[in-house]
Amino acid sequence: MNILVYLEDRNGQIRKPSLEAISAAHALGGTVSVAIIAADTSALIEQAKSLNVSSVIVASDARMANYSSRATGRALAAIAREAKADVILIGATGRGKDLAPRVAVRLEAGYVPEVTTFASEGGEIIATHPVYAGKAQMSLKVTTPVKVFSTRPNLWKASKDAPAAEPTVQNVTVDWSDADFKERTKELVLSQGKIDVAEADIIVSGGRGMRGPENWTLIESLAGAFGAATGASRAAVDAGWRPHSEQVGQTGKTVSPTLYVAVGISGAVQHLAGMSSAKTIVAINKDENAPIFSIADYGIVGDAFEILPPLTEEIKKLRGH
Repeated sequence: MNILVYLEDRNGQIRKPSLEAISAAHALGGTVSVAIIAADTSALIEQAKSLNVSSVIVASDARMANYSSRATGRALAAIAREAKADVILIGATGRGKDLAPRVAVRLEAGYVPEVTTFASEGGEIIATHPVYAGKAQMSLKVTTPVKVFSTRPNLWKASKDAPAAEPTVQNVTVDWSDADFKERTKELVLSQGKIDVAEADIIVSGGRGMRGPENWTLIESLAGAFGAATGASRAAVDAGWRPHSEQVGQTGKTVSPTLYVAVGISGAVQHLAGMSSAKTIVAINKDENAPIFSIADYGIVGDAFEILPPLTEEIKKLRGH
C-alpha cells in the first residue's frame, strides 16, 4: 500500500497535524511518501528529509507564495498519481478541511473527514469519525481504489522518528493554469504570542458564565499557568466577548487536547461536538445539572469567580511559576 501525506506549512515550518498524519500513515503500514507544494520549497525539503518517509515529492511555483485551494488541489492530485498512492492523508486543519474533498473529487476517491481512529479488517481500512455532533462514532470502509482521509489533530503523536535512509526527492511538473490562481489567500494574520486552539495540548475555555469580556483575565491567567490556549463557547463569541478564532464547537474549531477545562460553559450540543474527544475534561459550573458534567471526567460545582484564582495559584506552584 502506497500512502501519501500532504505536508502543510506555516511560516516555513511543517505543521504538527501533518507530522501526526505521518504517524497515522505508519500505523496503517505500507510505504509512506510526503507531498510538498509551495513557492519556496528548499527549507521544507530539508525538514522532510529528517522524517521517517521513503520519498519527498515536490511541486513548486512562484504563485504558490499565496495559498490557493484550487491550485494546491490540482497539484496534490498530480503528486498522488505520480506516487501511485492508494491512500492520501491530510491533517484536518482549516486548510486540510478545504483541500481534502477537492483532492478526493479530482481522484474520484472515497473520502472520510476528521478520522479519529484507523483499524484493519480483512486487509481493508476501517476509518472511524464522529457523527451526530459527536454523540456517536461511525466506522466506514471506503471501497474506491484510491482513498482520502483527513485526520483530526492531537490524536496521534507527532512523527519524529529518523528515517532508516535519507528519502529520495522528486520534482513533479503540474499543469497549472492562471484560472487555478484566481482565488488566493492574500494574508494570514496570527495572534501574536497565542497558541492556536486547534493544535493546543491544553485548552482553558470560557462561556456565558464568565458574565462579560472584562472577566476573561481569569481564563487567561489559568491558561497562562498551564501554558495553554484559551477557547470560548459560541455564546461568548456571539456576544462579542472573544474572537471567532477561539471558538470551540460545531461552528468553530474541533479540538482534541490532552486536557480541556470548561469554565462557565453549560455544554450545548454544538459545543460538545467540538471538544468531546479531549482525553481529560474538567468542568467548572455553578449549575450542577449542566450538560457539560455528563461528559466531564472531573467536575467542580461552584462559582468560577471564587474557584479560578486559587486554582490558578495552585497550578503555578505545581508548575514552578
